[in-house]
Amino acid sequence: MFSLKNLIASRIRPDVQAMHAYAIQDSKGMVKLDAMENPHRLPAALQQELGQRLGALALNRYPDARVNDLRQALASYAALPDGFDLMLGNGSDELISLLALACAVPPSRANGFKKASVLAPMPGFVMYAMSAQLQGLDFHGVALTEDFELDEGAMLNAMAQHQPAITYLAYPNNPTANLWDDAVIEKIIDAAGVQGGLVVLDEAYQPFSSKSYIDRLARHHHVLLLRTLSKFGLAGIRLGYLMGRRALITEIDKVRPPYNVSVLNCECALFALEHQDVFATQALDLRAQRALLFDELAQLPGVQAYPSEANMLLLRVPDAQKTFEGMRLRKVLVKNVANMHPLLLNCLRLTVGTAAENQQMLAALRNCL
Repeated sequence: MFSLKNLIASRIRPDVQAMHAYAIQDSKGMVKLDAMENPHRLPAALQQELGQRLGALALNRYPDARVNDLRQALASYAALPDGFDLMLGNGSDELISLLALACAVPPSRANGFKKASVLAPMPGFVMYAMSAQLQGLDFHGVALTEDFELDEGAMLNAMAQHQPAITYLAYPNNPTANLWDDAVIEKIIDAAGVQGGLVVLDEAYQPFSSKSYIDRLARHHHVLLLRTLSKFGLAGIRLGYLMGRRALITEIDKVRPPYNVSVLNCECALFALEHQDVFATQALDLRAQRALLFDELAQLPGVQAYPSEANMLLLRVPDAQKTFEGMRLRKVLVKNVANMHPLLLNCLRLTVGTAAENQQMLAALRNCL
C-alpha cells in the first residue's frame, strides 16, 4: 500500500505541491487593515430587516431564478450597455479561474502548438497568475515602471511575443492603488484585438475610483469588465460579476458550476442594491478618510505614500518587516507586500478604515518608525 507521502507525491501535481496556500492573517483583537474591506457594518435597522428576509428563504431548495433578478439589478446598477450581459461568480476569484478554464485552448497546429497564456502587469493581483497556473496556462508578468505606471513598450512587446488569450488590467491596480494612463490602456486593448485576445479590466475598487471603463465598454467586443461586491461593502458574501458582449458571456458561462451563488448570497446582494445609497455614503466617507490619511502619511519622516484611487494606500518605509511586526504588536494589522515584487521593496499596504481606526494605525506607525 502507498504511504501517505508517496500517495501525495504520485497523485498531486508537482506544481501544486510546490505552491503555498493563500494565507489569511489572524486578526482576532486587531484593528484589521490588511484586506481592503469596507470597515462599516449595516445600520442596526437594516441588519434586522435583512435577518428577517434571510430567515424566510427556502434553504432546503437549490437556488432558483432569483439569481436572474440579481443579474438584472447588477446590470442596472452598473449601467450595462445594450447587447451586453453578465455572469455571477463566488467572488471575482472564481470568475478569474473560470476565465482561465474557458480559454485554456490546447496546443494545436492552428495555434502553432503553443499553450494558451495569460499576461498581466506586475506587481498585481496574485490570482491572475495562480489561476493561470492551476488551469494549465502559461503566465507572463510584465514589470511596471518604477513609479508604478504601465510600461507601454514592454507590454506591447510581451503581447506580440506571447499572443496571450487573456490580458488583465486592474483599474485601479492592487497593491499600488493607482489608475493607469487611458491612452496606454487603449493601445493594449487595440493590440489584443488584432491578436485575437481578450482584455479583462478588473474594477474591484470601482466604488473608490474617480473613473470607470463602463462608459467605453461598448466600443469593443473583446473587452470584459470584472467587478466585485467585496469592496462595495459585502466582502463576507463572496459575489463577483463579469460583464461583456452577450455572445462572449454566454460561452464563458458554460464552465460555471451550477448553483455557484447561494440563495443567502443572492438575497444579501439584492438587499444591498436596494439600499445602495447607504453603501454610497460609506464609500464617500472612505474616500474622504483616504485623503486625510494620505496627507498625514506624507508628513511622516522616512515614509513615502503613493496616491490612491482605491480603499488602500501603499507606502514605503525604511524597514517593512520591522514596521509590520511593530504595528502588529500594537494590535494593528496591515499587509507587508515587500516580498511580492522587487518594485515593492520595503512597502506596506494599508486599508483605509474608519476615522478612529486610521488614527490608531497612525499612532502605531509613528511609534514603529
